[in-house]
Amino acid sequence: MPDTPVHTQGKVVDRRDDVLYLVELPNGKQVLAHLSKACVADRLLLGERDIVLLEMTPYDFDHARIIGKV
Repeated sequence: MPDTPVHTQGKVVDRRDDVLYLVELPNGKQVLAHLSKACVADRLLLGERDIVLLEMTPYDFDHARIIGKV
């Protein structure tokens, strides 16, 4: 059974690419986050200071997947 992902919220700090963002976690750490395929299909547009839902693996807290917008 694979390990369950960690879900949290973060604030978009900077847009790096069409699907890549720099996001600040509640503890102040900044991570690189990419849009999930569902968000790309829905053409989710994010700006600075938007609050997003993140999914992270318990092994790597430097990268995340954006799964939605709050």
